[in-house]
Formats: sequence, C-alpha cells, structure tokens
Amino acid sequence: MRQSAGPQGEAERSPATEPLLVDRSDAVVTLTLNRPAAMNSLDVALKEALRDTLAELEHDRSCRAVVLAGAGAAFCAGQDLREHAATLTAGSADPLGTVRVHYNPIAARLASLPKPVIAAVRGMAAGAGASLAFLADFRIGGPGTSFLLAFAKVGLAADTGASWSLPRLVGHARAVELLMLAEPVPADEAYRLGLLNRLVDDERVLDTAQELAARLAAGPTVAYGAIKRQLSVGDAGTLSEALAAEAQAQAICGATNDHRAATAAFVAKRRPTFDGR
Repeated sequence: MRQSAGPQGEAERSPATEPLLVDRSDAVVTLTLNRPAAMNSLDVALKEALRDTLAELEHDRSCRAVVLAGAGAAFCAGQDLREHAATLTAGSADPLGTVRVHYNPIAARLASLPKPVIAAVRGMAAGAGASLAFLADFRIGGPGTSFLLAFAKVGLAADTGASWSLPRLVGHARAVELLMLAEPVPADEAYRLGLLNRLVDDERVLDTAQELAARLAAGPTVAYGAIKRQLSVGDAGTLSEALAAEAQAQAICGATNDHRAATAAFVAKRRPTFDGR
C-alpha cells in the first residue's frame, strides 16, 4: 500500500498531513480527500495533488479502477472559501483562475479516465465536491449522504464539469432547478434522481464502492474505457458521430487479448479471465 500527495519524487509527508491519500489494493486505487477538519474542502494543495495524481493514474496500467472518497464525516464541501476569500482580499487580477488551472483539468481527467471511477459519497458533497462525484461512473451513498449545488449561494455559476454532467444525470430542467435554487438533495431523493447508483448503510459506503471497483478491475477494462468514450460522443453527438465512435471502439476492443480470450472461453463454455490488455 502506498500513500502519496502527487507525482513520485515529491517529499513524503505523514499520512495525517497529506491532502490526498493514495491507497492501492491489487488493481484498485482509492483516492481519499484528506482534510476532514475542513470537510475536505478543496485548497490549492489538495487540488494540485488530485490533478497530478489523476494524470499519473491515466497511464498506470497496474491501476484498473479508481475509488474517490473523503476522510471523516463529509465527502467534500467544495472550494475552500477561506482560501478563496483571502484571494479576493488580496486583490488578485484573476481570483477564479483556479477553474482553469485546477478544476478544469481535474474534471477532464475524471470524465475521460480510461478505467472505471466509483465515488464513495459519505456525508455532504457540496459545490465542486458534488461536481467531482457527478463525474464518476458510479456513485455509492448512504442515508447520511446529501448533495448541494451551492455555487449560486455565493454568486457563482457551476464549475468542475457540473454544467456537463448534471444534465446527463437528471435532465436539463432538473439541472436548472438544482443549480439555481441551490437546495440540499437528501440521499433518498438523490437516489430517485439518479445522482446515486446505490444506497447502502452509511458504514458500508466505502466498502461497497471498493467491492464494486474490485469487480470492475477484474473485467475487460479496455472495453470499459471504450464505453466511456462512446457515451461522451453519443450523449451529445449525432447518430453518424455515434456510429463512427462505435466503429473505432470495436476496432480497438476487437484487437485485445481480453476479446480473444473471452470469445474462446464462451466457445469452450468456461468463465473468461480478463487482464485488461
């Protein structure tokens, strides 16, 4: 098991002070936002660690599924507003530059990561924290889970991909409602709307997410990555664009060891084994 704040070569700190914990269990990597005293709000150190670690994992063949979690009682309260207030007070010429420097790269990496991402959403997920969860392929929550699209409460529009992910999950009209009214969405309503894929006991949220990640990590992960790319085109593209994306995806998947081995296993009436290649 390894713990790190970002790219290899950075000075190691104690796990108690790491803004992001990176734990490996076989082919599953769990990323834990680790600022529990601040409800895992996103300061520069945490945003940089998450951005850079996701960039590493994109090309890490030993990682075949990712779990995103929060330490303590909350998943993530969004932007660290104390830090942001200090930026405003300092008279920065670009006080929201963090959107381009941090949030946009994080959102792009999460959405396009060529392996499954599961969010273990315990407690509150607010603002950019909710946006992070919405970019995952699966979201597991418990009765204590809630979402709050809090951007408008501080006079801001959505960021971290929420304007893209939220309409895909709940539809345009409900996305407008959630973003403009900025009212909390409790767990049962989140499950009904599709913001949560599974609702389990609070103490089982992380375990359930990691079990699902392990199941997916043992599957045809090249195909999973191709499915994610297909859906990113099919959600908003034309039929012609979707068909082209499908043809490209099948050409890639058809050349994998997983496809050949699984086809042979089907013919032989035995269970296939996938190695993600």
